[in-house]
Amino acid sequence: MQAMILAAGLGMRLRPLTEHRPKALVPIANTPMIDRTIAYLKACGVTEIVVNAHHHYRQIVDHLDGGRPFRLPIQVRMEPEILGTGGGIRNTIDFWDADPFIVINADILTDIDLKAAHDAHLVKGNPATLVLHDRPEFSKVLLDDRMNIAKIHREVRAGGLAFTGIHIITPELLGHLPSSGKFDIIDCYRDFIRAGKPIGAYVSKGHYWRDIGSVADYIQANREALGPPRSEVAGSSKVHETSKIVDWAVIGEGTVVEAEAVISRSIIWEKATISRGIRVTDSVVTAHQMVTSDIVEAVF
Repeated sequence: MQAMILAAGLGMRLRPLTEHRPKALVPIANTPMIDRTIAYLKACGVTEIVVNAHHHYRQIVDHLDGGRPFRLPIQVRMEPEILGTGGGIRNTIDFWDADPFIVINADILTDIDLKAAHDAHLVKGNPATLVLHDRPEFSKVLLDDRMNIAKIHREVRAGGLAFTGIHIITPELLGHLPSSGKFDIIDCYRDFIRAGKPIGAYVSKGHYWRDIGSVADYIQANREALGPPRSEVAGSSKVHETSKIVDWAVIGEGTVVEAEAVISRSIIWEKATISRGIRVTDSVVTAHQMVTSDIVEAVF
């Protein structure tokens, strides 16, 4: 299988975490989000990936290094101007072989069974299949009695299902996309539905899914990624023996936590310094920061 990771956004919802790096490289428990997505796609049988990029795109290009660190080929398509989800997919038209491919947002973490969704798409033969689930706070999609999508609302509606950010697309669909400009692939799906060309649905249940849509979501995603022993301390960090972790924490590579400091329910990125006796609570400390006063519920 082939796949595309949509990573060209500006990361506005995660500011200020994304001021100096693209959202795809923001770390979850010391591992960049895109690394987690690539590992997930590989585990589901994906053998080749393309990534679109715009905001701080050079960081993505350098990090992915053609896929060498991940042992599978990865191309990056840089967008000088953001093309939107639809334009980004259209911009990869020469990448795909004849088989249906997967598209996934870079800002979700999940363990949805992609092979099952892909197989369901092959059986029904729709131009595209959207992977849906029951999340009332995001529900915009209504289904018909054939498990095809009847309508995609622009606002949340009661009684519908939510889009997970995962599509399975048949290459034939690409020939029906606008030839230029910025556009949203969801608008194209709406056009298909209005024209009587049904877009399919695969409803996933019993899975993990986290949208990294805010700093609060980001903190929660780190907590969920930890598991026992409830903290992640990078091997190259220096944490003084008299410092203390309360509840849970993530400590990044090369970070220094000085004597008697207390880190509680917080994420400290790489090469930061938490000074002696300082308390960091329910916060994110970004890379290379020197923290010399207590912080609570803040991004530093």
